[in-house]
Amino acid sequence: MRIQQSSSLLPAVQRGHLVKITVDGRIVEAYEGETIAAAMLAAGIYVFRRSRKHNEPRSMSCGMGSCMECLVTVNGKDSLRACTTLVIDGMLIETCKEVKHE
Repeated sequence: MRIQQSSSLLPAVQRGHLVKITVDGRIVEAYEGETIAAAMLAAGIYVFRRSRKHNEPRSMSCGMGSCMECLVTVNGKDSLRACTTLVIDGMLIETCKEVKHE
């Protein structure tokens, strides 16, 4: 859920233009200038990938590209960090598409 209005404690809410991205076949509204992770979390999508060893759900952890927990496939390109990749209108995002090692 996104902050909808400002308060005395927050600066005025300013966003880029509304765009649409697709996450695992689902249309998600996003704003220019925000990350894929922000758009996914705002849409209630919390599982970005699954751990290789135990197939456990993983989500954004550090928010700055260090932990690699938020890797997604974008327009067919594997292992992009959702927390540092900005949305672009029409982007196709797939979660949980990593190559699994036995």
